[in-house]
Amino acid sequence: MNHHTTMFIGLDVHKEFISVAYVPDDHGAEVTYIGPIGTRQGDIDKLIRRLKPKGSQLVFAYEAGPSGYGLYRYLRKKDHPCLVVAPSLIPKKPGVRVKTDRRDAVQLARLLRSGDLSPVYVPQVEDEAIRDLSRAREDVLQDLKASRLRLKSFLLRQGIYYTGRANWSAAHLRWLAEVVCPTPVQQIVFQEYVHTTTERLERLTRLEAELHDHVKGWKLLPLVEALQALRGVQFTVAVTTVAELGDITRFDNPRQLTAYLGLSPSVYQSGDKRRLGGITKTGNAHARRALIEGAWAYRYPAKVSRQIQERQENLPQSIRNIAWKAQTRLCKRFQRLIARGKNPNVTVTAIARELASFMWAIAREVSPIT
Repeated sequence: MNHHTTMFIGLDVHKEFISVAYVPDDHGAEVTYIGPIGTRQGDIDKLIRRLKPKGSQLVFAYEAGPSGYGLYRYLRKKDHPCLVVAPSLIPKKPGVRVKTDRRDAVQLARLLRSGDLSPVYVPQVEDEAIRDLSRAREDVLQDLKASRLRLKSFLLRQGIYYTGRANWSAAHLRWLAEVVCPTPVQQIVFQEYVHTTTERLERLTRLEAELHDHVKGWKLLPLVEALQALRGVQFTVAVTTVAELGDITRFDNPRQLTAYLGLSPSVYQSGDKRRLGGITKTGNAHARRALIEGAWAYRYPAKVSRQIQERQENLPQSIRNIAWKAQTRLCKRFQRLIARGKNPNVTVTAIARELASFMWAIAREVSPIT
């Protein structure tokens, strides 16, 4: 017979073992530490069988980390509630300098019982696959930028300059093919830099093609297409945002979305004094970078270009109206903030915050996702 209705279990997950602690729903009860167990599914099943007689319902929690969401999905498959919590949002006592696996598991169980844990959004397997593909493209893009910078820096040290615009156009590539370095050793270094840059460019092209191909069958494709009605939100920006955030309508209002993205300003208030600082930079950095990249498009006057018209062809008029409203507002605000002497980076961050709000409004117009 179960003595308690609910049993709260804290899991400190590592690659080779999991430290386990549990506590019943009675707030006067002490946390019991079981110890480490294995990470295989059989070990999890054995733990469930051991704890099941102690409570009619088992609720699990563990910190988000490099081990991913496999444990969460397995527990959910077994019909056991599970929370994946953000490590940065776990309450911690100031001055505590001792950290052990046992303390972490006990703390998770205790905080889970008190309701002080903040769960993170766990994507479905298909959504996580698109997100991994999008992040792989982003990683290669960063590698490509780094390799191009190394190549330019090397040529600069040799006193070799390109007279035109070094934008990796056909003319620029033809010029690179004719470069002759002062020594044979430096020529080898130059060719290796060129080879690395070319290889990463080809890899980026392959990943972008795969991304276009797989998004066609994605259940969130309608949302991706709708977001592209906005200026500055091309395919990659839209896919990155949706892949990182999932269904944007899960946020009750735009403020929750911008706070999740870390685009909300930090606030310090004491008495009558209230000061706004820089953005919090919490939450999802990938989506935040994509939004800031798209926000730069609003530094020009409002205009529906041919590319935007093509992206809006099959979209409802309500979504087009939101996109035009975003253009007229954000373009004017960009120029107004610049005229007031605001730093361009500060300005574009403010525009990105409002752009996220317009994305939320468009997501509300898209038919419910099943």
